[in-house]
Amino acid sequence: MLQAKGGEGPPRLGFVAGKKVGNAVQRNRAKRRMREAARRVDLPSGVDMVLVATVDVNAAAFPTLVGWLSEAIEANRMKIKGNH
Repeated sequence: MLQAKGGEGPPRLGFVAGKKVGNAVQRNRAKRRMREAARRVDLPSGVDMVLVATVDVNAAAFPTLVGWLSEAIEANRMKIKGNH
């Protein structure tokens, strides 16, 4: 996950799945799963994020995927607080 400080307002998200994830159907499924997982976590406001899919996104159980995303967002929050 890549994160940058954005403007005011809600977070902006981008989703990327490269060819290593699989064919077009598998890449689209990975992006759909990540979008739905992002809806279920507490996203910080005023940031821009790019979520990059791996092969594991389609293989993981959905609650696991939501947990991974929550952990990544929390790790980035801690990293940003450490820089200020």
